[in-house]
Amino acid sequence: MLIKTKAIVLTSIKYGEADLIVKCLTEEGVRSYLIRSIFRTRSKKLKIGYFQSLSQLEISAYHNKQGNLNKISEARASYLYQSLATNIYKQSIALFLAEVLAYALKEEEQNQVQFSFIESSLQWLDQNDTFANFHLVFMLQLTKYLGFYPDAENDGAAYFDLEEGTFWSSKPYRNFLSGKKLILFKSIIGIKFDDMVGLKWNSEARQIVLDILLEYYELHLPGFKKPRSLKVLKEVFNEIS
Repeated sequence: MLIKTKAIVLTSIKYGEADLIVKCLTEEGVRSYLIRSIFRTRSKKLKIGYFQSLSQLEISAYHNKQGNLNKISEARASYLYQSLATNIYKQSIALFLAEVLAYALKEEEQNQVQFSFIESSLQWLDQNDTFANFHLVFMLQLTKYLGFYPDAENDGAAYFDLEEGTFWSSKPYRNFLSGKKLILFKSIIGIKFDDMVGLKWNSEARQIVLDILLEYYELHLPGFKKPRSLKVLKEVFNEIS
């Protein structure tokens, strides 16, 4: 069935000598596509440059129901990144979040609200200069759509149970936050991107929160892996005090 949809590129892998396998988040859910001979032809409808990590596209595609790879017949940019294409810090965030999304989002899931959140968030990153904590706020907000956003009831308690996603007055048996880690984690609950300027964090604080969020994802998403780009992200952001 031929459909037209917006799409955000999650991964693209060269297949054989000339083909490309692309995984995208679309308005229909996550879909994988086989694009044949893209490295050999110079088609105006399908260009290799369209399929970079987190590119935002409008595509015409054939979706099948047999679980096979789908086919893209035409693509064009729906939003052209400006600073995201040239800023090394934003690029490191983009590569990291592309991996997070590829691991976190499932093929069968269809969620227009989720798609709109991811689409608009990436555009916010492209258009704004205060972004050092963007990936942290993004990851926490994304849990709203993945089904394990922290329950803020009783958020004055001394502990946060990472497995249950709730605050506790008594010490949980395992996988919990307290003390400094709890204070840092609580400070991003409910925060919006425009409010991030109020987070006066250094690189150490950001790394602590990032490690918390990755553990939180691993506990709630079976098969979730720490992104390979994590080391690069940490090295780049060590330069920001």
